[in-house]
Amino acid sequence: MTSYIQKGEYEVMEIDSEWVILNSHEYTVTTLNEVGGYCWKVIENKKTLAEIIEAVATHYSTESELIEADIQHFLNKLIDCGLVEQYAS
Repeated sequence: MTSYIQKGEYEVMEIDSEWVILNSHEYTVTTLNEVGGYCWKVIENKKTLAEIIEAVATHYSTESELIEADIQHFLNKLIDCGLVEQYAS
């Protein structure tokens, strides 16, 4: 089973339902929409993909099956940006 967690401590700001993540080590700025910001908060602690999907589905009152591919794609993008680590159990 694969788990995800924020890779480090970053400067994070929420501005008008958008999130801005400043990675001062890599000199990058990443912006997230409201749903992305919620996912970011969820992975402050190590979570499996299923746990992340369930948290988002519950919070936004939608079905897990409808968001699974989007959440996986989002997590892969955060990994590519160096903001999230993936662990295989």
